[in-house]
Formats: sequence, structure tokens, C-alpha cells
Amino acid sequence: MGYKHTEEEILQGALATAFESGLSQLTFARVAKTLGTSDRVVVYYFPSKDELVSAVLMAVGLELQVTLGQAFTEPSTNHHELASKAWPVLSQPEADAVFALFFEATGLAAAGREPYASLVPQLIEAWISWAAEFIQSAPDPRGEAAAAIAMIDGLLLLRQTAGPEEADRAASRLGL
Repeated sequence: MGYKHTEEEILQGALATAFESGLSQLTFARVAKTLGTSDRVVVYYFPSKDELVSAVLMAVGLELQVTLGQAFTEPSTNHHELASKAWPVLSQPEADAVFALFFEATGLAAAGREPYASLVPQLIEAWISWAAEFIQSAPDPRGEAAAAIAMIDGLLLLRQTAGPEEADRAASRLGL
């Protein structure tokens, strides 16, 4: 058909749009405007808004895994050790925009809005399963990974809502 943008470029434009305007404002028209193209080009690669949102959330999830991969260079024995490795990486200002999107998606899922209500639990399950691979010598690596994710998400939500200083203070009290 001769479109001047690839699917990856459209996805990157959708990510840029989501970071700028939020997930709830993600539309074909906004993505097209970001890329300087027609919304038909966006629809060609992502035939429904649910598919576009899903691709954006999966890309955010992969970005988080790449970021955390820098911290998880050696296995951990429990949730506290895993969270201790993750917090210094995730508490950087560069991660704030990613977590703002994640928490927006979580809020939309909690309100029962689709596709978020279906996608966010899958995303969290994937993170827990992935993090469990970094837990060794624990009787329940998946449980330890879930506990680490819960600690980290709580601290990151505090960072988003109350500010970095409050989150760092809480992390310190938790021994991170």
C-alpha cells in the first residue's frame, strides 16, 4: 500500500502520544497527528483502539523489564532483596512517566474500563512471572516476586502522588 510509516513507527508514535496526553486520551487521530500522517495509516496497523492500547501497554511492560534487567544482574533470595535491587533503578525521574502510564492503566482497570480491565492483570501476571525467575533458593519464588512487586508498586504510587522525598523516606523505613 506504500505507507510511509512502519508498524513500529506507529507504535512509537502511540507511545509518545500516551506519554504526552495519557492513555485515556490515546486516539487514532492523536497518534496520526503526532506522526504527521492520516489516522487511516494508524488503523491499518492497529484496526481497533483496544489493539492500539494493548500494544502500548505491552511496550511499556517490556520497557520496564529492560530497565529492571539492569538491576537484576544476580539472583535474589527473597522479595526484600529483589525490591532492594529494583528501587534505586525505578526511583529515578526517568521512570516516572512510565509509571504514570502504568498507574493510569491500573486506575482505568480498577474502574472496569476495557481494555484495561483485561490487560492490566495480564501485564501484572507477566511481571510477577518474569520477576520470579530472579528469585533463587526460596520455597515460593512466585510469591516472593509478587511481594516484591507489591512493595515496589506501593512505593512508586507514593512517589507519583506524594512525591519522591516521601517515597524515598518510606523506602528507607522498609530497609530499601
